[in-house]
Amino acid sequence: MADLPSGEANTTSTGDYTEAEYELSAAEAGDFLIELGERLQAGDDVTLTGDGWDLEFAYNDTVELEIEHASGADAELEIEIELSAAGDESPPSLG
Repeated sequence: MADLPSGEANTTSTGDYTEAEYELSAAEAGDFLIELGERLQAGDDVTLTGDGWDLEFAYNDTVELEIEHASGADAELEIEIELSAAGDESPPSLG
């Protein structure tokens, strides 16, 4: 189980879609990613626990990893991991 960070989240939820964005310290984000990585390495379902809710997700073995970098005055590095539901043979979405 990976506990979501305890900080305040900017959450969007409509029907069957939910998105949560957190502002954390690098150490807090690292702890969460280590927990999640250990679940992925073990091949276990991903279980996320938030403020009063649990989400269990069984996923395909193939994972989409996207690295995005922008340099300049507003330099930014974005790392995204996308898991497709187990048994879903369609390719991962592009956005």
